[in-house]
Amino acid sequence: MSFESLGLLPELLRAVQESGYETPTPVQAQAIPEILAGRDILAGAQTGTGKTAGFTLPLLHRLQANASSMQGRAPRALILVPTRELAVQVGESVRTYGKYLRLFSQAIFGGVSINPQIDALRRGTDILIATPGRLLDHVQQRTADLRHIEILVLDEADRMLDMGFINDIRRIIKLLPAKRQNLMFSATYSEDIRGLAERLLTNPVSIEVARRNAPVDAVAQSAYFIAKEQKRALLSHLIRSGEWPQVLIFNRTKHGANRLQKQLEEDGITAGAIHGNKSQAARTKALTDFKEGRIVALVATEVAARGLDIDQLPYVVNYELPNVPEDYVHRIGRTGRAGATGIAVSLVSPDESGLLRDIERVLRRAIERVTVPAISTPSPSARIVRASPPVQQQRPAQNARRWGSPGAGQSGQRRRA
Repeated sequence: MSFESLGLLPELLRAVQESGYETPTPVQAQAIPEILAGRDILAGAQTGTGKTAGFTLPLLHRLQANASSMQGRAPRALILVPTRELAVQVGESVRTYGKYLRLFSQAIFGGVSINPQIDALRRGTDILIATPGRLLDHVQQRTADLRHIEILVLDEADRMLDMGFINDIRRIIKLLPAKRQNLMFSATYSEDIRGLAERLLTNPVSIEVARRNAPVDAVAQSAYFIAKEQKRALLSHLIRSGEWPQVLIFNRTKHGANRLQKQLEEDGITAGAIHGNKSQAARTKALTDFKEGRIVALVATEVAARGLDIDQLPYVVNYELPNVPEDYVHRIGRTGRAGATGIAVSLVSPDESGLLRDIERVLRRAIERVTVPAISTPSPSARIVRASPPVQQQRPAQNARRWGSPGAGQSGQRRRA
């Protein structure tokens, strides 16, 4: 199947071709025709399957085709996302693949000044990408008009419920027109998700392209059993001895992430950290430094488990296992994306054995146990800096390039989509 066979506008196909994509992923092949037909959908798809493009392309198509329905400059499509990083990335996707259309988009989220967002909304936009809390701030100040929304997208719906946004989502839905198209994407299906879908969706088409809660098949998973106080030495040893060019490391707490970043720097490994206590500017800088190779290790809390799209990320480390087993799936989904291979390593202390068993029950498989190697002591003078982009992973031969989300970009000013 090709993108041409999906019935998209020529302007969209041109943008897709210029981005180097030839073959739609399974979720795109199934979702795009249904969305173009105006149906509500409930899509279950793992991270890295190209689901962002799965709703972005048909959304742009429908808005352009129904340009006569424009009501001034009020938004006609609303995309709700759980985190700032995902808002930025979805906004970049909309701008990249709608660049030949006369549609405008705006991403709004917390952690930055609200005033530039107010100015942009007053100038008008067709597509609004927002986190729930900041959107309600704009509604309260009467700077966001949701009365003309034609298409609502809930992206990472399970994550939004996990983060406690259910009441905010309900408030937002009450502000929308009763007649609209609803698109709901979720990596997992809990009872809460199914309940929300029943209230939100009308005769939805169900799309599920992977076994529920399944890990990305291309990710090789292993676990080291080691004392908590020895984890830092083992991690530094693995990065150094394996000459890892790029690694995303997950820690449960904000203070723990900061501490591990400093410890890695003391071991001569360039590192950054992102978590909820960091300003948006600091988080954006750390992620940019990581993507562009100025740092080798990025230490993150769960805020980064969803939405981060790091091209060809080779390694993910669970420095601490997550308390919720499903979060493990989202963490390791940062690697092995869009046909690439990846490696996920977990450092398991004795008190985390129960968490590992819970994860294995969700995965329905055992994670390989690996013997802890002899650990060499790092030289403080030996500083690791990744001087070149990550090594390109092997991709399936039948597809020149699978469709995935583009890299993060900056938002703020009103731009052509």
